[in-house]
Amino acid sequence: MLNLERLRTLDALARHGSVSGAADGLHVTTSAVSQQLAKLEREVGQQLVAKNGRGVRLTDAGQLLAGHAARILSQVALAQADIEAQRGRVVGEVRLAGFPTAARGLFPRAITALRASHPELRVRSSELEPEPGIRHVLRGDVDLAVVLDWSNKRLPVPGGLAQAALLDDAADVAMPADHPLAGRAEVDLEDFADDDWVSWPEGEFCHDWLVFTLRSKGIEPRIAHLAGEHHTQLALIQAGLGVCVAPRLGRGPVPEGVALVPVRQQMRRHIYAVWRADADRRPSIRAAVEALREAGAAVEG
Repeated sequence: MLNLERLRTLDALARHGSVSGAADGLHVTTSAVSQQLAKLEREVGQQLVAKNGRGVRLTDAGQLLAGHAARILSQVALAQADIEAQRGRVVGEVRLAGFPTAARGLFPRAITALRASHPELRVRSSELEPEPGIRHVLRGDVDLAVVLDWSNKRLPVPGGLAQAALLDDAADVAMPADHPLAGRAEVDLEDFADDDWVSWPEGEFCHDWLVFTLRSKGIEPRIAHLAGEHHTQLALIQAGLGVCVAPRLGRGPVPEGVALVPVRQQMRRHIYAVWRADADRRPSIRAAVEALREAGAAVEG
């Protein structure tokens, strides 16, 4: 008889690619992972893991069993979701992840509402950019992630995930208060062809979107500064070091000396929640989605 927890360890190793990654994902020590794998090898009577330089790799038998483990664990998750749905109570734990402005703009209200409505539900949250958030949902490291795409650039969402729209978030251009366009009622992105830009870090979805959008308008962006936090971006704008796109969700107080002007062809972020389809019937997931929707409606209102 195969042990479920040992199959979960093998699945974690296959998904994370290393013993340390599996240990982090399972919230155990690397020694515990190695011990579980060794016991699983004894159970099946075959070598499942082999050394690969400083790390390890799955043998052919390991890859075969890991494929079965993923399907078995998915069925277990589905069974747990059905049992939880049949019971009808919102209990246990739900793990949320969201990109920083969603974590700041939605999570406090949504989590407070969940705690008030469902006192037996424990909510954990973390900040993750959209693409890592989706990967963590697929791996089972979080139950639900709040992600985004832009009206002119979609975020690829793999199969096997369910999703629900939460809100649309408009964005403005932030510039120094003494910028020649600071007094305008509206601006076009083309107006900033000669300005330096403050952008998100390279490799992030929003940085790629900004470069794509400016180039689509015939502008080769002059990216002068990179900052992941919107407050840092606005501080750079306050110092007169460029302009940036400033979404409204989670924006917070705007520093003195910074002007925000709407864009004539409005830029909007589509913000939505994603979770594994095999967990769709869990009352805790449904409650979390509803709380996030209500938080989004309050922001839009």
